Amino acid sequence: MAGDDLKTLELEGLHAELGARFVPFAGFSMPVQYPRGVMAEHLWTRENAGLFDVSHMGQVLLPAGAAEALEALVPVDVLGLDDGRQRYGFFTDAAGGVLDDLMIARVPGGLFVVVNAGCRDADLAHLRAHIDGVVEITDRALLALQGPKAEAVLAALVPAVAHLRFMDSQRHVWAGTELWISRSGYTGEDGFEISVPTSAAETFARALLSDDRVAPIGLGARDSLRLEAGLPLYGQDMDTGVSPVEAGQAWAIGKVRRRGGARAGGFPGAAVILDQIEHGAPRRRVGLLPDGRAPMRAGVKIYAGEDAAKPVGHVTSGGFGPTLGAPMALALIDAGTPPDVTLFGAVRGKRLPAAQARLPFTQPGYKR
Repeated sequence: MAGDDLKTLELEGLHAELGARFVPFAGFSMPVQYPRGVMAEHLWTRENAGLFDVSHMGQVLLPAGAAEALEALVPVDVLGLDDGRQRYGFFTDAAGGVLDDLMIARVPGGLFVVVNAGCRDADLAHLRAHIDGVVEITDRALLALQGPKAEAVLAALVPAVAHLRFMDSQRHVWAGTELWISRSGYTGEDGFEISVPTSAAETFARALLSDDRVAPIGLGARDSLRLEAGLPLYGQDMDTGVSPVEAGQAWAIGKVRRRGGARAGGFPGAAVILDQIEHGAPRRRVGLLPDGRAPMRAGVKIYAGEDAAKPVGHVTSGGFGPTLGAPMALALIDAGTPPDVTLFGAVRGKRLPAAQARLPFTQPGYKR
């Protein structure tokens, strides 16, 4: 349970009732797993529907007319974001590093932004230093329903969600309560993120859990699911020392913000990032499939040969993939490393081979 210095989730009592084991994470007491265990929770989400409590994330509303000011902080196309649509983005710094990654949705009256828990205070200060009227939402929980059966489950309560496309963001009413629903998530599966008033959060969560296709899922499986999906985690796979290009996230920088685009540049670190897009970055993100069953964890040094003296990079995230049935890792390596060579990770004094792999490790199930 939570220590004196940890914040608690609104639904902590429900998680405890469900048998959750709690760990500290980003200043919160968070459920890391339930009695069925991380591997079973992971596989359940891949086959059914998993319910995650992500209320530790920061929820922020920006006023109408804030799009241009937000574009000065992120290298993505905010002005071109249509009503009811959501877009992935990131705050950058003057050196081209990543301050945080975030979701931006065009909603009635403005923009709805979701930021990482560990960066929430810094992100709010960053936004308020450049945009007037920034409002932190403190009276809503955030739940994620993920998996191939998520649509059928949620549509039984809110039929209109069946028509949502991937990255749609809409507001719908359930039992007199307004839900802010986006068709998105961070597992590689189809699913939804649902912002619900805290006063109705437990009732809504219990309504979802009453469906036999739904099980509660903790942080442990959330991490293995996103890793199989090849999705970077802020603070591990990217940070202020890693550019979005190096992190494999340049796809999120639309043509309009690139060189030759109508609104090229104009964001922190633009010179560095746009040059890397055009001419290449010094490092690149790569997927690794280690031989055997032993995972290569974050921090493991990577070499381009079994006897190479100097490392070419390091593992940023690593673990075992329950769907893969094998270990997997994300690494940041020198860009000049040939893409077809076997790499070696230094694990407990031994050099273990790992094949470079295309990402994601598992086929995504997003609804297009």
